[in-house]
Amino acid sequence: MTDPATPAAHDRSTPPDALHEFLRAAVSRGASDVHVKTGDVVRARIDGTLTPVSERSLTLAEVREMATRLAGAAAVEGALAGEREYDGTYGVAGVSRFRVNLFRQRGTLMMVLRTIPAEVPDFASLRLPPVVERLAQLERGMVVVTGSTGSGKSSTQAAMIEHLNRTVCRHVVTLENPIEFLFDDRRCSITQREVGPDTRDFASGLRSAMRQDPDVILIGEMRDAETTDIALKAAETGHLVLSTLHTPDAVSTVHRMLSLFPPLEQAAVRVRLSESLKAVISQRLLLAKSGRGRVLACEILIATPAIRDMIAGGKPFEDIREQMEEGREQYGSQTFDAHLEELVREELVSYETALAASSSPADFELRFRLDGLAAGGAADPLAAFGRF
Repeated sequence: MTDPATPAAHDRSTPPDALHEFLRAAVSRGASDVHVKTGDVVRARIDGTLTPVSERSLTLAEVREMATRLAGAAAVEGALAGEREYDGTYGVAGVSRFRVNLFRQRGTLMMVLRTIPAEVPDFASLRLPPVVERLAQLERGMVVVTGSTGSGKSSTQAAMIEHLNRTVCRHVVTLENPIEFLFDDRRCSITQREVGPDTRDFASGLRSAMRQDPDVILIGEMRDAETTDIALKAAETGHLVLSTLHTPDAVSTVHRMLSLFPPLEQAAVRVRLSESLKAVISQRLLLAKSGRGRVLACEILIATPAIRDMIAGGKPFEDIREQMEEGREQYGSQTFDAHLEELVREELVSYETALAASSSPADFELRFRLDGLAAGGAADPLAAFGRF
């Protein structure tokens, strides 16, 4: 793994200053994001909560100086003029790399920096289900990782790529905006391209990738019908395609992919999607019961023959969830609520946290109350799990 002391060529790195001290303090406390805002203290998202990491508010001049060192004068002027936002990466030697978004708010500057771990995570450290390893080894088809911003989608994709990198000989092409995790070539040849510096947009980069002898193509996000169409073509022509969407669960992911296309095209897209989609991995990060750190809850949709028929035939997608529950033992699928029950049983998250994150809170609560597991239930609320 490339050390953060030697960031990619498009990263900017500056001598230690106040910004570096804020970032160092935030990373040492396990922060996932750092907010630098004119007229406010510096805040870091630690275990899901925004926490102040500076004692006083920053002036516009201070934020502007930090932003200029980080992104350059042209990016700062563009943001202040309201013409464009800046997306890039930034490396601090001995600390971490960061994904940076610089933008204007109320006529002043603000930056949000997302921490990119120096080491590529593995399946065990992310507590991903064993089926994800099998999905990474697919020869062809499409696997979509979904969730809200900050739910760990990039980490899951990176773990899948690094697993391939250590186990098989393939050419992996990534299209990202910006590049996050940096990979060293091991058994794989990994070509990383950034939208902007390396290619005009996702659609252009994806078209080019098809001519670059890829085995695996990673697309940072399927943002529109054009990109999704090309991604489906890549999967249809024998490539493994990994991508992301901002959707809350697996079923809504199928809805979302179809909705990107005009109504008259959706019947044909249903058939293509039923043939190419292999799995959807939906993620949510929850506060650990200990109060320190976060725990991954995930929903896995495996495209079984029954589910493929539902997608192609236009049947109600709500029935897919029932198929996911029934296919857990045979295929490795799972719903959010089933995984949340496991996390409560293992005392990794509290019942209250799991209830708030559940897809069907009423059903989730009813199940737990029937077993004496909800708040206010049995004196030892976890003991009832022994009956399962």
